[in-house]
Order: sequence, then C-alpha cells, then structure tokens
Amino acid sequence: MTAPETLPALPASCWIGTYAGGGGAGLYPLLDDAGRLAAGAPYAAAANASFGAYAPRFDLHYLVDERDDGMLGVYRRADSGWTCLGQVSTGGSAPCHVALDAAQSCVAVANYASGSTALYRLDANGMPIAPPIVHANSGSGPNADRQQSPHAHWVGFGPDNRTMYATDLGTDEVRAFAFDVDRGTLGPPRTAFAAPPGSGPRHMLFHPRHPHTAYLACELTSTLVVLDVDDADLRARATLSTLSAGWQGANILAHIGANAAGDRLYVSNRGHESITVFALDTHGDATPIQHVASGGTSPRFFLIVEAERRMIVVHERDHRVTMLDILPDGTLAPTDHAVTVPGAAFALLS
Repeated sequence: MTAPETLPALPASCWIGTYAGGGGAGLYPLLDDAGRLAAGAPYAAAANASFGAYAPRFDLHYLVDERDDGMLGVYRRADSGWTCLGQVSTGGSAPCHVALDAAQSCVAVANYASGSTALYRLDANGMPIAPPIVHANSGSGPNADRQQSPHAHWVGFGPDNRTMYATDLGTDEVRAFAFDVDRGTLGPPRTAFAAPPGSGPRHMLFHPRHPHTAYLACELTSTLVVLDVDDADLRARATLSTLSAGWQGANILAHIGANAAGDRLYVSNRGHESITVFALDTHGDATPIQHVASGGTSPRFFLIVEAERRMIVVHERDHRVTMLDILPDGTLAPTDHAVTVPGAAFALLS
C-alpha cells in the first residue's frame, strides 16, 4: 500500500465559501490536522459566499450572499477573526460575481437570476454607497432550459479601467458600459461581443500581460473563445474546446484563471470533472496541453496559489475541496489531499 502524501504547508488563511442550501454554515478555514487536510469551525455571518473580491487599499473583502434578495457583505479579517462591517442590497437576485475596478474606488456585482449588474461607489473607508447603479438586461437564448431569460454571470473592468464588462449566459453576449472612475458612473450598455447562439458566456478574463487579449469561457458549449480587445469592442480570434478528444459525456464550464506570468491558462470542466491547461504564447494565443482530473464532482471554482505552487479546487456537487500541485512547467498533478466541506462553492485567501 502506498503511504499517503505528506500535507505541504497550507496557504496562509485559506477559506471556503459555502451555500446554505448545500448544508454550508458560512466560511470554513482549511487546516492541517496531523498531516491531513481538514475544515475548521465556520464563520457563520458570511452566508452563501459564492464569490468575492479583496481590496488591499482598504484591507476589506467584498462577498456576495447569493440568495433571492441578493446582498453584498463587507468583511475584515484580523488575527482575532472575521468582522462584518455591513451589508447592502445588490438590487437584484442571486448575485454570483463581484469585482473591483483598478483604482478600488468602485465595486460591481453580477446578479444571475435577475440578469442585472450593480455598481457602487466606495466611500473613504471602502464601504459601498447605496443605492447602486443597476442595469437589467432583456432577451433570451436558444437553450430553453438555461437561456429563458438574461443571466448576468460575471462582471469586470477593462485593462484601461474605462469600461465595465458583463457576461450574460442567458442572452449570449458580453455587454460593455463606459466607466467614469472619477464619478463612479456608467454609460448606457451596448453589446461588445455577440457570442455564438446557445454558447452561454460565463466568465471572462483579460490576459495579465497583454491588455489587447481576453478569454471567454462559454459554459454551455465547453469552449474557450480567445478575443481581441479593440478599445471596448471584442472580436473572436479563435475558439477551442476545453474537452479531451473523443469525450461524449455532458459537460459545462465553470471557472477560468491564469498564472501571473501569463503563459498558462486554466479552465474547469463540470461533467468531465477536470481542469484543462492551455499554454499561452507571446501573442496570447492558446493551445491545450493537459486535461487533469480535478479530484471531485463539479469543480465550480479554483484558487491559484503561486507562492506554494498549488491549486485549491472547490467541487459543488460532492462538497469536496481538493489540492493539485502546480508543476514547474505550469501543468497540474493530482494529490491525495482532500476534505469535505458542506455546500462548498468558493475559496479565498485572507
């Protein structure tokens, strides 16, 4: 029998956000329990924390509460524990993504169920100023089960911090809003990219080193679209499958991320239960180089921890959090380190 691997040093203060509907009781810390990965006692005030963003400027975490009457919570983590400084309505239902602009002067939220985005200015202490600017989308897509109405799934800011983008899984588009960072205002929305019908754009990522390249993960067709960024417009350069050759099972995409060097990109597959690794060349073009088992069912989110050269993968269906090693060439290797966290949805460092 092969001896279990020794648990490497854990990333400092790694926490798992959870869904209450899946049995989660808040934010759970990951711990080393005599060489095994374990979950500690949860911080209960952060419920349904399915996504979040951290502002170093204020040392604050902004975590969504993904429920019907959506909320955005503001939290600070200290040696003594977590403190909730306040909550504000997201002006929509089921908020699932949150992002800060480059100046950390505004915070934006995507409301999945209501198909809307919300933008708040932040005060001198980093607190959102209510009410937010809310833009609701309209329309639908050809997938009757998933695209009966708009579903905002991601929100973010362009590299020049002059445009706010939002992906809409329900209407197959990426919308763009002119963003005035000084005033904290938005111009009227327009379609920056019309995705293929039925593709279901979920998350978008700008190349960390090449501001004129972006990547769009399309949930419903398991494809990665490489985009050229021209001012606020987006144009498809290439479309690649995230699945291994010959795969015939059902699959939907989830999270997308890249390393700081900008030469490796990662996408999680739910159904294929894997992470696809893409090599990025000097122009930002992508080539799939690996499909590695994620270690659980339905990998909704992953956290790249480059200092420790590992990836924390959060699986929604079987409530399992696993650890993968990041090898020197940026590919991934499974480990036997895993822990059950009820309602697991998201991971963050504090």
